[in-house]
Amino acid sequence: MKPVLALVGRPNVGKSTLFNRLTKSRDAIVADFAGLTRDRHYGDGRLGEREFIVVDTGGFEPTAESGIYKEMAKQTRQAVAESDVVIFVVDVRAGVTGQDHDIARYLRTAGKKVLIAANKAEGMLEGIQLAEFYELGMGEPLAVSSAHGQGIRSLLTAALEDFVFDEPDDLALDDPDRPIRLAVAGRPNVGKSTLINTWLGEERLVAFDLPGTTRDAISVPFERNGQKFELIDTAGLRRKGKVFESIEKFSVVKTLQAIADANVVLLLLDATQGVTDQDAHIAGYILDSGRAVVLAVNKWDAVDSYQRELLQRSIEQRLAFLKFAPVLHISAIKRQGLGPVWKSIADAWASATKKLPTPVLTRVLLEAVQFQQPKRAGAFRPKLRYAHQGGQNPPVIVIHGNSLEHVTDAYKRFLEGRFRSHFQLSGTPMRIEMKSSRNPFAEKDS
Repeated sequence: MKPVLALVGRPNVGKSTLFNRLTKSRDAIVADFAGLTRDRHYGDGRLGEREFIVVDTGGFEPTAESGIYKEMAKQTRQAVAESDVVIFVVDVRAGVTGQDHDIARYLRTAGKKVLIAANKAEGMLEGIQLAEFYELGMGEPLAVSSAHGQGIRSLLTAALEDFVFDEPDDLALDDPDRPIRLAVAGRPNVGKSTLINTWLGEERLVAFDLPGTTRDAISVPFERNGQKFELIDTAGLRRKGKVFESIEKFSVVKTLQAIADANVVLLLLDATQGVTDQDAHIAGYILDSGRAVVLAVNKWDAVDSYQRELLQRSIEQRLAFLKFAPVLHISAIKRQGLGPVWKSIADAWASATKKLPTPVLTRVLLEAVQFQQPKRAGAFRPKLRYAHQGGQNPPVIVIHGNSLEHVTDAYKRFLEGRFRSHFQLSGTPMRIEMKSSRNPFAEKDS
């Protein structure tokens, strides 16, 4: 399970700049909880082969008792609660402030590993400026510059040194007894808990609770018609005493971790609400993670034909990047339409792990080129020669030839459609990689 790093500090110390540096992008998944003024932002980061989740927070004032600052403080406390490591960001140029001391006092009671990131330290003599931050009583401050990228690798190394990262288990893909790890993801109140409870209540399911990590994540192994599954908790299958507060009923961190750990993700939509920004964020994360996915529209019985038509159009427009995923209509509370869901989940996993023989891939490729050639780029036309499978879960197809850097995205989508149709792949993303042959005379011309 990916470690979670929470960025905490007073306003204007550079937390968001550090967040962008750690995630190497300006994109973030936003927790848009109703009634909360300042949202937490979530993103993925990587140090070598080690992956982690970063949580950005607003300016933290632990003593705030009302207004926007109280809501922002609530968000920050929640981020600390769901984190493994807290990165306490301070401003070297401003020095230690009273607010820094307030935050330090709170973090000492949180029971988390805390690292002090002394930001804006570019061009400074570390020994002198950093010395005063020892008085916070949180160990050695680490000099960083979020804007210039200085000290970031050392900071991450220190944050991740206590974690053991699992090796990829691709070798187990062929094991017939290996259960399909299934995550049910979606916004709050779309019916995730209802659906899971309905599954666990069916006589055809054999299930029991299995405690997980220190954050009380729970997986539920069960079996249906001879197929073993392992449900990864995103819907709050925890003891009530462990719930931090009402907002914890939907933890973005748990959703992101569940997606990363899953083989197949069931993305649950609410027919009465349509496709929201949060749905699109989660769907985008599933796609970026390369997970097989099935879309299920819950509460289908609660909308009329006109609303159904609008919803279908909304899915086609806002989730167009998941057009390979089957869309099923269900009612969890009435137990309607659940049978096809299981078949689609099994089909999606089978597609994600399917072996694609090189001769067949090459034949399909050449037939596609014969049907429609790629566009000419100047005096040259890309020449596609053969294809082979470069990976599974998701399927990776590597195409070899000449001048392939000029193959357009539209033509790649055309090829993807041909491969999907021939191999009957459903519910899994696909990666197509182009590898051009090296011209042995290119260097001799000069």
